[in-house]
Amino acid sequence: MVIILTSIKKKLTFFIRLFETLHLKESDSGGEDKMNQARKRMKFLILLTMFCSIQVILMLTPLGYIPLGFVRATTMHIPVILAGILLGIKGGAITGLVFGVSSVVINTLTPTITSFVFTPFYSLGDYSGNFWSLVIAIVPRVLLGVLAAIIYQLFKHKGNKLSVIGSSFTALVCTIIHSILVLGMIYVFFGPSYASAKGVEVSALFGLLLGVITTNSLLEAILAVVIVAPLTKVLEPITKKVM
Repeated sequence: MVIILTSIKKKLTFFIRLFETLHLKESDSGGEDKMNQARKRMKFLILLTMFCSIQVILMLTPLGYIPLGFVRATTMHIPVILAGILLGIKGGAITGLVFGVSSVVINTLTPTITSFVFTPFYSLGDYSGNFWSLVIAIVPRVLLGVLAAIIYQLFKHKGNKLSVIGSSFTALVCTIIHSILVLGMIYVFFGPSYASAKGVEVSALFGLLLGVITTNSLLEAILAVVIVAPLTKVLEPITKKVM
């Protein structure tokens, strides 16, 4: 997994060098500024497309989940956090949106017993997904990218020396917040149905979800820190050339 994600550096370098070789001719005195802006937009879109593509690959393959004994840690949040850190609020939000939409698609096409909480197009007996399924699937994922950009920028304003600390803190906090938002919304909007699908009493649901946060979510947060922090240090100088 680390090898796959670290290959992002090579891809970023390739795209940036490719676009640096473009020589666009200006047709008027104001053409240079317009061309420079066009180049920046195009480079941004290329990098954004790459992050979104990685996100989709993780969603559609087993690479999105890593078995860790009795639990599974997801890696699908990592490209969203990276996009927020490296491409800003817009890049993080769009990559998060891809995460959310892909979640709806996956839970519709290959559903599990609790997929109704992530898609309105799947039902389990008397329990059906609805509008709130879309909210749970999409909103926390978009916010994940937005928060990653905002939190990291708070550290950047303090100086580049805090870059590693900032990216680590961002990955840790954003992963936990994302998990709390998703599980909290499930509890609020689908509590009884989710508890029934899991085969537990409604009164025991809060404890069940809290257990998920302290196991899966914590492991996912640690994994995010281990991957995001070094990648940010390596990739940030490269992406600065296009921002």
